[in-house]
Amino acid sequence: MDRRALLGRAGGAATLAAGAASLSAGLAAPAIAQTAQPTLRWRLTSSYPRSLDCIYGAGEVFSRVVSELTDDRFQIRVFSAGEIAPPLQALDAVQSGSVECCHTTSFLYSGKNEALAFATGLPFGLNTRQQNAWMYEGGGIDLLNEVHRKFNVYGMPLGATGAQMGGWFRKALGPASDLNGLKMRIGGLAGQVLSRLGGVPQQLGAGDLYPSLERGTIDAAEWLGPYDDEKLGFVRVAPFYHYPAWWEGGASTYFYVNLDQWNALPKSYQAAIRAGCAEATHWMVARYDIRNPDSLRRLVAQGAKLTPFSRELMDTCLRAWLDIEKDLVAKNPDFAKVHESWSKHRDDMRIWHRVSELSFDNYVAQAGARR
Repeated sequence: MDRRALLGRAGGAATLAAGAASLSAGLAAPAIAQTAQPTLRWRLTSSYPRSLDCIYGAGEVFSRVVSELTDDRFQIRVFSAGEIAPPLQALDAVQSGSVECCHTTSFLYSGKNEALAFATGLPFGLNTRQQNAWMYEGGGIDLLNEVHRKFNVYGMPLGATGAQMGGWFRKALGPASDLNGLKMRIGGLAGQVLSRLGGVPQQLGAGDLYPSLERGTIDAAEWLGPYDDEKLGFVRVAPFYHYPAWWEGGASTYFYVNLDQWNALPKSYQAAIRAGCAEATHWMVARYDIRNPDSLRRLVAQGAKLTPFSRELMDTCLRAWLDIEKDLVAKNPDFAKVHESWSKHRDDMRIWHRVSELSFDNYVAQAGARR
């Protein structure tokens, strides 16, 4: 027998044995090697009713992911609109510390500071893909959190709807002059556009929309798109279904957490929240894209009169918005700072998308019509 080979095998066996003993010793003492993470039970107040399983459900997807990533040590219970806080006061509840976090639409609070509207989207602004790019790669989340700190909250996107419909109207709209005197539920800065053109904007939660339309308290209401709108029953009382929602080319919904609570979290729990928000956002976009087509077909079958806004109305609203946008940049330093980044990325992405995405989408849409 080769003596050197024998010694080599003996040395290898000794090394393996030593390694196994070391591994065994390490496994036997996990309390020394690991630090247990805290057990936390939080509440999340949603601005959406439980019946809207997509926009409300994104909060539950988020909660599940956070729980799974932390081995159930960090659990966040989701409450629907009105159970803890009214739908339009979710941010206020988080700001005051009466609840740890919320899932809401940031432009509902643009009366506090118009810069908050960027977290949802501006009129004639970004589509869903562009909004996501600006948020995650263009610095949008960080810029907005400079504003959010003034309200004692930290935030990030939790959900996106895609392009929305322009809403339900008791009477069909023609020229822009038809907006004069129109009482419409419309969110965020789009309400300023409507006001400038003689309309009367109303800010209402989802649960108040149908009865307000039915009683004639309002003449029109926009919510989201076919999947939710079918559930809310608008077609029965306001059959004219206009599009597109020029104020929401790709609206984000948002997660806000009390700033002190956020800062106190272990880094791993903060990472779980970020991952939960991202997964819920992808889930919401996919769910709406799959479910909206069938809902739109059913709504048309039920009598919805699907009608685009006139080009003249769209152009008039755009001109009004550009004037408002210029005024906000001049008078609101927070808005101006965020707008500088947002508008630069908007213009760059539009050039690129015009070459790539838009040319492809237009061709496929036109070719599909000839099949």
